[in-house]
Amino acid sequence: MEKIRTTVRVAGKDYTIASYDPEAHVQRVAAYVDRKLNELSAATRLPQAQLSVLAALNIADDMLKAHDEITRLRRELMETQQKLEAARK
Repeated sequence: MEKIRTTVRVAGKDYTIASYDPEAHVQRVAAYVDRKLNELSAATRLPQAQLSVLAALNIADDMLKAHDEITRLRRELMETQQKLEAARK
């Protein structure tokens, strides 16, 4: 499988990303990062480097919360499946 080169715009700058993911996915990721940077830029007066670190921390926080929610839902699904199997017996 060949990498796909996609040009994205984040914080007003163009970046060429090489990825195995479809171009639409790479564009979606870049749009998410750009949106986070814009939100933080509007709320703070931090220099670009600090703003980027803060955005990375916020994105990592979003990802970890989503991961925790997926884990919780999987656990809940397993418990529900076990209850269903027990009820069938």
